[in-house]
Amino acid sequence: MSSEGPSTGSGSPSGGSGAGDVPTLLVRDGQGRELLCYLEQLIPLDGHDYGLLTPVDTPVLLVNLPENEEEEPEEIENWEEHESVLEIAESVLQEHNLTLVRSAVMLTVTGDFDGNELDDDDEERDDEIEAEDSLDDEGGDLFESLLDRPFYVGEEQYDLFIPLDPFFVVARVENGAGVLVIGEELERIQPRIEAELEERERSSD
Repeated sequence: MSSEGPSTGSGSPSGGSGAGDVPTLLVRDGQGRELLCYLEQLIPLDGHDYGLLTPVDTPVLLVNLPENEEEEPEEIENWEEHESVLEIAESVLQEHNLTLVRSAVMLTVTGDFDGNELDDDDEERDDEIEAEDSLDDEGGDLFESLLDRPFYVGEEQYDLFIPLDPFFVVARVENGAGVLVIGEELERIQPRIEAELEERERSSD
């Protein structure tokens, strides 16, 4: 489990529970970016309350697709440094009434997915399927392409992929809001959170 997206089974397209009775929490990172999340679990540790959360909106990965089929697609983790690429991605999404959001932790997409059936009937879709397979093979997680075709920035080819497994975020709950937990603090509490969740699961059986 990590604040950058563990995979623990199948999830909705948004990666969250989507249940109407699940409370939400606004999480902020060190740069002041925000991410609205469902509060899935609340775990008290060392005098603090830690929330295990899933994003309300749909998390996406920005991926650079190689021209050579033998090369692996590359996830752009430092997407903050690729603003020109994000601007093109925004334009492509707007054609489908979708919005790209630079959220805390990750990129997310908002909009009416049900009303946007994206076509995938050209050979570029075959390239996307190969990229999906390569991403799946790399980490064991499942992904699908969000767009009907890749987009170009100069000669470089990019796509946006949706992780199909739930994407979890850990935050420290303070004054009704969440503070993103990363680095040493996450490393310290992660095993204890996992142990607590396992104990809760055993108790519910």
